[in-house]
Order: sequence, then C-alpha cells, then structure tokens
Amino acid sequence: MSLSPVLEPGATLGVLGGGQLGRMFVHAAQRLGFRCAVLDPDPDSPAGLVAERHLRADYLDEAALLALAEEASAITTEFENVPAQALRRLAERRVVSPGAQAVAICQDRALEKAHFERCRVPCAPHVPIDASTDLAAVPQRLLPGILKTNTLGYDGKGQRTVSDRAALAQAWLDLGSVPCVLERRLELAHEISVVLARGQDGQCIQFAPFQNHHRQGILALTLWPAVDVTAAVQAQAAAAARAVAESLQYVGVLCVEFFVLADGTLCANEMAPRPHNSGHCTIDASDCSQFELQVRTMAGLPLPVPRAHSPALMLNLLGDLWLAGGQRPVAPAWRYVLALPGVHLHLYGKRQPRPGRKMGHLTVTADTQDHAHRTAREAAHRLGLAWP
Repeated sequence: MSLSPVLEPGATLGVLGGGQLGRMFVHAAQRLGFRCAVLDPDPDSPAGLVAERHLRADYLDEAALLALAEEASAITTEFENVPAQALRRLAERRVVSPGAQAVAICQDRALEKAHFERCRVPCAPHVPIDASTDLAAVPQRLLPGILKTNTLGYDGKGQRTVSDRAALAQAWLDLGSVPCVLERRLELAHEISVVLARGQDGQCIQFAPFQNHHRQGILALTLWPAVDVTAAVQAQAAAAARAVAESLQYVGVLCVEFFVLADGTLCANEMAPRPHNSGHCTIDASDCSQFELQVRTMAGLPLPVPRAHSPALMLNLLGDLWLAGGQRPVAPAWRYVLALPGVHLHLYGKRQPRPGRKMGHLTVTADTQDHAHRTAREAAHRLGLAWP
C-alpha cells in the first residue's frame, strides 16, 4: 500500500457505520480539528447525531458511497459487518483503512481461524461445518463444544453450546443451517484482549492487555491493566496480536481477543477490525485513547506510545438497566453514581433501550486497581447492577 499524504486538521474523515464506536471516533477526530462524515441508514445513529455530515443511506448505496468519497479524504469503518464490497468501492477513490481484505477475514470465523493458524497463533481445536453431511464427520474430541455461525455473530449471538452429536445437529438447525464452526469447549481461567494501532508506514504500537469478564456473551466488565494474568502470558498475547496485524498488512486499530486456559496457555478467540469495547478504558485512563489512535492512523499522523496514567475498570451499561422497573424505560439516577470519585459516565445517545443493547459505559479511574475495583462495585450497587 502506498503512503497517502498526511492529512492536516480541517480535513474530513469518513466513517461507515453510525454506532457508539463511530460516535467516540467522531469526538476524538473533532478534538484534533477534523471534520467527520458518517454513512449510516439510521436517522438517529449515535455517530450521525454528532458528525458534521450524516449520509442517511444503505452501505451499498452507490450515490451515498460516491458522496462519501467526494467529501472525505480518508475513510474507515466502525463495525466489522459493514459489507466488504462497500469498502472496495470506496478504495477505488480514497484510502480506506482497514482494507476490505482484512475486514472480510474478520467477518468470517472460518477465515479468521485459518488466518490465526497461518500466523502460528494458537486457537481452539475446531472444524468447519458447511452442510448437514459435515455433522457426521465431526471428530469426537471436539465435543462438548460451541457451534458458532461463520458470520454475523457477536455479543453471544449466533452461538450454541452442544454436549453431544444430537445436540450439535439440533443446534445447527436452530442457527439456520448456515456455515458454522464447531470449537471444542475449553476450560478457561481468564479472557484478555490486545488493542493495537498500525500505521501506513508499518509503525505498530499497542496498549497493555485488558482483562475481560462476560455475562451471557456480552462484555460486562474490563480491568486495565490485566491483573490476574502473568507478564509472560501478556507478552505472548501482545506478540501474537502484532503478528496477526503484520501478516494482514493492517492499517488502523485492531483488537485480538484471547482465552487464557486453566493450564496457563494462550488461545486466540477472535479479532475485531476496529476499536473495541474493552479499550474504552483508554479514553479516561490513558494520554492517548484507542479512538485518537484510529484518527492518527487514518490521517498518517505519528503514533505515540500510549501512557496509562491511572488503573481503570469499565462497566458496560445495557438497556436492561433502563428496563429494570418494568416495560416502561426509566433513566437511572446518575447523580448517585457521579457522586463517587473517579467515575466517568459515557452515554451513547441511543433513544430506545432494549435488553442487551449497549447504551453506555462507566469508567472508574483511581490511584490503585483495588481502589478502582471498590468504587466500581459501589457504583454497580447504586445502579442495581449485578456484579460480574
């Protein structure tokens, strides 16, 4: 990929997708003096509401893609399921990062795992299931396991835990008989993620790993830096994530999620071609956030090594919190939480809360991780949130 000219503040940056990640990107870009144009069909999209320009159209709308390419000097995506075809079309006119090929690999679990293996990054034992005839050929060593759709599976969607062959056959039918990957169920000790940024010139910097706790497949809590994982495992995860990015010739912000198994070994789970939910801690606890790094990679600006100035803990705020009192949404009493020291509230501007929908997050910063942990527990208590 040839280097594009460095973009100066005042230029317009384009974003495919208008969710909360796009919103936080827009805020970071605007702080650096850039303008933003967002392409998203939702008239109330969180990013579209704060950007200078909101193109309300489908991601494959030719006129909208042309308009975005004419207005923006560089373009990115804020979620992995944007059609790779749209990225290819935009790349005919503008520098697009990450590129369509990298995004296409991240969109498909089978391609993703094959890429991990090419990079010699260990992942769970698995087998692709493309047709009903593949079910009988599944090795017994992969059961019990987890059946996952190749595409459109995130935050616990498109997955079924299976204990035997009968359950596997039923799960495949329940998931729509679409191409899937069956992974052997592993005994996990921890889950961590590595967020890195790689520039057009190959410069690559990364944050210290994040330690994550999930509930029903959705990230509930992140500790940063990771506290229960050895330095050796953290270094191994950082090296593996860098190898993945280098092999893709990746440009942009990339997250690679890992399982730390009960025996201490590391296993790659999946990757996201964008800033990641676990990296939200960096907004309040680092002198350079993951979103600012995304802006810098697009604009060809230097990538400073980020400095974490505070231990941090992040709590996701799902729509269930607004619906806890019944069917009619009721906003939480934020004043009781904001009375706590070191609490930072980030709401995404979404009007309709739904169960499992990410409405915002809380970041707690403190002088020690233990202090942040205690404050976060108190914040969760005041909100009526179950502690992960």
